[in-house]
Amino acid sequence: MNLRIRLYGILVGRVPQIREKYQHMRSAPSALRSRPAAWLCLIWWNLLWLSGRRNAGETDSDRRRAGRLPVSGPESALSLQEPPDRLAERLSAFDVISFDVFDTLLLRPFCRPEDLFYIVGQKLSCLDFRRIRMEAQARAAERCRKEKGHGEVTLSEIYDWLEKEAGIPKEEGMRAEQETEEELCFANPYMLEVFRHLKKRGKTVIVLSDMYLPSQTILRLLKTRGFSGIHACLVSCEQGCGKGNGGLYEKAFGRFGPGRFIHVGDNRAADGKKARLAGWESVICPNVNMAGKPFRAGEMSPVTGSLYRGLVNAHLHNGLRLWDQDYECGFVYGGIFVLGYCQFIHDHVRAHGIERILFLARDGHVLSRVYRLLYPDEAEKKARYALWSRLAAVKLTAARNKYDYFRRFLFHKVNQGFTLEQILEAMELSDLLPGLTGTEDEPKEGIKAGKRTAEARAETGLKREETLTDKNVHAVRDYLNLRWEEVLARYAAQLEEGRRYYERILDGASRAALVDIGWAGSGAMALDVLINQVWNLDCEVTGLLAGTNTRHNAEPDMSEAQLAGGKLVSYLFSHAHNRDLWERHSAAAGDNVALEELLASPFPGFRGFTGPDWEQKALCPRTDAQARRAERIQEGILDFCRLYLKSGADRFIVSISGRDAAAPARLWAEAERKRRARENTGCVLV
Repeated sequence: MNLRIRLYGILVGRVPQIREKYQHMRSAPSALRSRPAAWLCLIWWNLLWLSGRRNAGETDSDRRRAGRLPVSGPESALSLQEPPDRLAERLSAFDVISFDVFDTLLLRPFCRPEDLFYIVGQKLSCLDFRRIRMEAQARAAERCRKEKGHGEVTLSEIYDWLEKEAGIPKEEGMRAEQETEEELCFANPYMLEVFRHLKKRGKTVIVLSDMYLPSQTILRLLKTRGFSGIHACLVSCEQGCGKGNGGLYEKAFGRFGPGRFIHVGDNRAADGKKARLAGWESVICPNVNMAGKPFRAGEMSPVTGSLYRGLVNAHLHNGLRLWDQDYECGFVYGGIFVLGYCQFIHDHVRAHGIERILFLARDGHVLSRVYRLLYPDEAEKKARYALWSRLAAVKLTAARNKYDYFRRFLFHKVNQGFTLEQILEAMELSDLLPGLTGTEDEPKEGIKAGKRTAEARAETGLKREETLTDKNVHAVRDYLNLRWEEVLARYAAQLEEGRRYYERILDGASRAALVDIGWAGSGAMALDVLINQVWNLDCEVTGLLAGTNTRHNAEPDMSEAQLAGGKLVSYLFSHAHNRDLWERHSAAAGDNVALEELLASPFPGFRGFTGPDWEQKALCPRTDAQARRAERIQEGILDFCRLYLKSGADRFIVSISGRDAAAPARLWAEAERKRRARENTGCVLV
């Protein structure tokens, strides 16, 4: 027995990465849980480690996996547990109820426990601290086995090694690590409810932990998170034995027995099998990070990526609640995207002295809500949700950009089945249709107008029910050119109403940032023309975009001059940065639509400054199924941002890069591509 324990300590306990991989393997529901396979893997990983492969036990796919979406149904359904009161009722049949601490009662906002050392190293101004700290634990445990016959090392012993070998002051380092645990650990909401029910029943509750932190620190952590009134805390480093060899179970039974004991934890080997071998019953709860691991996006930086995965896994897989798919879509894929984009906007506003932030409808709706959550004081003074749309821009800038007017209203609609009546109705020019189709009875502007109409009829020979095609589009354009002054007159009232609206929301600001999702930046640039060249409001305008046009667009370099000159600034990708994302993103494949869905709004589309109640209509939420879906997506986004703030991560991560924010959003876009492909081909994903 002693030989086996010593061998286990050498192969498993010496290297933290190997220990974690081994425990995950033994907990997984697969053939690798068999003892022979596990020992073969242990020997192989240790050989790799000794040969210099310091990432032994961790494959490249582990570190940079692409992730995937659940095949059907919400992801949270995979870890949904029985109601907390029901589990508490089952546990109450026992005399003593024991809980594991970390990954059971307490969760960290990281997908790997050792990633907390990134933050400790940040506080200590120590480069490569995470790796050094892990090595220190392995070396201290090795020494402990030689001197004491076990590897249950204390935090003090770990920092003895760090002080001697790395020059990190022991007291300062220990204090920084314990403070970081206290700042970032949070209660597992499911287990907190279970615990509260047990305490109401007056049950004896203890905790057992294979851990290097002292029991007093762990009890303080538990108490501040709502787990007060625990009868005892047995920690492996103080007891000289762990759950893995059954020693902690024997110690607890000797102290609180005889009676019926049950243990609750997340590890199938240490918390399940070993407890049963000691004569206890056991309950295995999901390890949130193991449950969420297959679905999380890769290609993220180490600190931000671990934080993102840890927060998402903890929220979806704690077992307390079943979320709907639309909410999860917002929380998992939209949350970090919107959070990072708002941080980017905030940084730009501060760096460039921006006095007004206009979040353009409708994509700007959820962006403005998150911005107010993150920066309430600044948002109160500067942020406005501004009504705008591509349709409004094309109409109001027709005099300055006739080419774009015809391109968007006519040439982009060619051969798509739209009738001439529908085309002119969309342009708000229905009264010009009779002149185009030869049904105008009398000229409206005398002989000259009648002559133009007759010429147009003779040239076009068109009918109102006829569809717009590549053969007749030029005739339609030529007819509208003949009556161009009349076309512009149809938009004059909207142009003046728009001036009054933007004069009001700019309120004298000399610098404004116009925020949109993308992609050419035409919305912001059209407003710039109106604000400074048509309305003369004298305000320097910059357009902020989530992403730009890419190489797959028909006009890939449409905005390059504005991007080069700083009139447009992009967060996620552009020709100049994150070029790999720029290369992969394709509007034709639906990527634009997929990202726009993450910023969905329950408000109706803005048609323009027309009608007596145009503003009220644009700000009155819809109630249809699509609007309800948008509300759930937005709620998921907001909850992710709330959890991010609550975790305290904003104190340690200055901002989320566009590259990191893009990874989950890309996963969503790629999944949407596959979904559309299945729908188009009639295939079913098995």
